[in-house]
Amino acid sequence: MIIGGALVIAMALLGAEVYSDVVDEEGLTSLDIPALEYAQSLRNPETDAFATGFTNVGGGIGMPILASILTAWLTFLSRTWRPIVLVGGAALVSTTATTMSKRLVGRTRPDHSEAVPPFEHTPSFPSGHTLNTTVVIGVLLYLMCLQFQMLWARITAITAGVVFIIAMGLSRVFLGHHWFTDVMAGWFLGLAWVGIVILAHRLFHLLRRREHAGPAPTFEHPVVRDVVADAVHHDGRHTAHGEDKAG
Repeated sequence: MIIGGALVIAMALLGAEVYSDVVDEEGLTSLDIPALEYAQSLRNPETDAFATGFTNVGGGIGMPILASILTAWLTFLSRTWRPIVLVGGAALVSTTATTMSKRLVGRTRPDHSEAVPPFEHTPSFPSGHTLNTTVVIGVLLYLMCLQFQMLWARITAITAGVVFIIAMGLSRVFLGHHWFTDVMAGWFLGLAWVGIVILAHRLFHLLRRREHAGPAPTFEHPVVRDVVADAVHHDGRHTAHGEDKAG
């Protein structure tokens, strides 16, 4: 919990530093123009089409579909409501925070002459694709690590998820739809929120274990205290029966 809390604070501070530099137009913002110019040098019709298709996966239509499929799959495997609650709650907060932050900062995106169509017209900071992808995929990776005990499965899932998150952010810069600092803020703030969600979930289970014994609730056994009560009641009846026989 202490290590997780330190990481959350570190990510939040890094996100705040990026925000401060963007507002003051100094510091890390010096990376924005060189990053955009380098992205432009890599463009061609094939890479533009691929990047556009990929970035749509993290958009307002693609990401909800992907998240719904993976969440439904994990819900089926775990036989609990945990994936729906964690992914849905985390995504709701991240999308709300993205909308409010864009309105608060009101940063202008790169000029359309430097971007690949179709163009976007909402404020630039932070990158919603990056922030929401980081949150959704990050929480899904956490749930996968809880579900799968094999080390190779966890490593495979984490590697694929990290590559996906990084690629989503870089695709926004490549297409000229965001400045690099927009993407950096999306990564840092998204990771901070993922850390908070994970810490809250771990704390919830820690408190639950102190209050109730037994396994976590599932569809078959939704209320742990009922299972414990039945076991205690059964043990009590067994003990009383034994005393009667002894008497």
